[in-house]
Amino acid sequence: MVGLVLVAVAAGLVVGDDWLWVAVNWSPPLFMDFYAPDGFDLLTTFALVAAGVLKAALLWLILRTPKTGPLDRREKALRFLLYVAVAEALVLWYPASLLPDEVYLSFGLALWTAIDVLYLLVIRWRSTALRAAAGVISAALLAAMAGDLLDELDLLELHLSAPVQMALVVSGAAGILLTVTGQRRDGRWSPGTLIAGYLALAVYLMVIPLQYFDAASENLVILVLWDALALVHTVWLAATAREMPTEERGPTPSPPLRPAVRAAVASVALLPVIVVIHPEHTPHFTYSGWESDCYDRPNFGDLKPAERDATFLCLARSVDDGFAPMFPETASDQEILAYGQSLCRAEDREEQESILERAGSERASWGVDPWDLVYICPEIIGATRPELLRSTEETKAAHRAYVAEQNARCRDPWPRTRGVVQATANYSLFADGDYGYFVHDPDDSGDSAERATDAIYDDGTQIGVHGSAVLVGHLEDVIDLCLTVKAFRTAPPKRLAGWHQVTEVPVISRTGRLTVPERGEHGDAGADAPMPNLAIAGKGRYRVRVYVRLTEADEEHLVVVFPGASRKRLKLKH
Repeated sequence: MVGLVLVAVAAGLVVGDDWLWVAVNWSPPLFMDFYAPDGFDLLTTFALVAAGVLKAALLWLILRTPKTGPLDRREKALRFLLYVAVAEALVLWYPASLLPDEVYLSFGLALWTAIDVLYLLVIRWRSTALRAAAGVISAALLAAMAGDLLDELDLLELHLSAPVQMALVVSGAAGILLTVTGQRRDGRWSPGTLIAGYLALAVYLMVIPLQYFDAASENLVILVLWDALALVHTVWLAATAREMPTEERGPTPSPPLRPAVRAAVASVALLPVIVVIHPEHTPHFTYSGWESDCYDRPNFGDLKPAERDATFLCLARSVDDGFAPMFPETASDQEILAYGQSLCRAEDREEQESILERAGSERASWGVDPWDLVYICPEIIGATRPELLRSTEETKAAHRAYVAEQNARCRDPWPRTRGVVQATANYSLFADGDYGYFVHDPDDSGDSAERATDAIYDDGTQIGVHGSAVLVGHLEDVIDLCLTVKAFRTAPPKRLAGWHQVTEVPVISRTGRLTVPERGEHGDAGADAPMPNLAIAGKGRYRVRVYVRLTEADEEHLVVVFPGASRKRLKLKH
């Protein structure tokens, strides 16, 4: 195997860059066009050859025959799992990377959980403090892996601050150091295995600072060397599995830990935990205002209690709308939450503005809306605005109930005159003012809608017509009206009695469709029920007769459509 690697590297120098890459990195040259579009330069070629020779030597150490000797069940399980980890590092990593991320992360979490537990059980630590320290470090690292898996499954997303991330980095180094120390005190492992462990720690510490430089992650030479040096850790794992039997070497007890050493071990174990914990008076700055998670506003009912403060902090620091944040960037999380509670208890807008001015906000004159404050004081906001406490599903259900109620109040004004197709529904207009609604050919790509809008006030009927669009205005300043549409094959009787205004206008359907817009799930205007195609005769000219009347409760419209070639505009009643 080692000879094959060296032969492949030599062949790569002759055959070409792609083969050299495969021979050294043991993976397809998928990113060659990105890293080396013009081929390898002399330095990169030299680095690849050196890395190939180094990996061949390390591979020889990894593939050495395991020692024979008695093993109990735990030791057999640990040896097997360590060789699985070795196989994953050498050859299985590429096919495993093609699996879904959640599957790959689950495999890694299960594998290293079992290995870490067996480390604690198999290694003869000869010190309760040393074993406990190793257990704490393992638990911290496994918790981080579990967090990545939960994030990938969209079950829980943990926002790790920079100190927490640094604590995990320290934990990784501490875990290697404590395990090698345990192996040394156990006595079963040779000096070569211990040296491999210390070298793995050195490589780990050497690579950490390089990860913080963007240029390093894009430098092909550095990437090649990283890949080669990563095998040092694999050498240590393989040697640990190989030398586990005790047939040739009995345990050599080490002297008990001295108090100073005990203190050092405890410090290594507790340092990551101490770094994570901040005193309450230390300012926290969880979100910068540019976090992608802060762009969407979740419904209050969808959040767990622990997520509500974080959502308010997102909104308070957000600048994605192009305006200044609610609070200055220098305000800590604790200050923002305290000011938020004061805003909840403010009796009026003026008091809110005063609180924001004290906080140094550039938006003091805006005040704060209840849909922002509901996340930190739901008991106060919910007392007057209970709808803000709903979940997404509750909001949708409430909207469906409202739409059903609005539609139920609307009645067909011609119940005994059935059209070929017809519908009755509530029509919602824009709350800030709307011209009305269209009876139009929605598939016509012309400018009929714009020109019909321009003509709506031409003759006082508030009906604008052009080409394939009829814009019907409303008489009163309303946001809802009752609309009935009916299509007939011939002109129905006029029946003007009981209506305040009746107008008949021409329209053309160029595609065989005439309809009224419907309101979608997120729409602000449109009919609250499906509207039929009123062009029942296909493409051609039609007449649209619009009946309008006002009642004590509503404004009611009846739209009658039937084929007709006339282009006259008739005011049947005005």
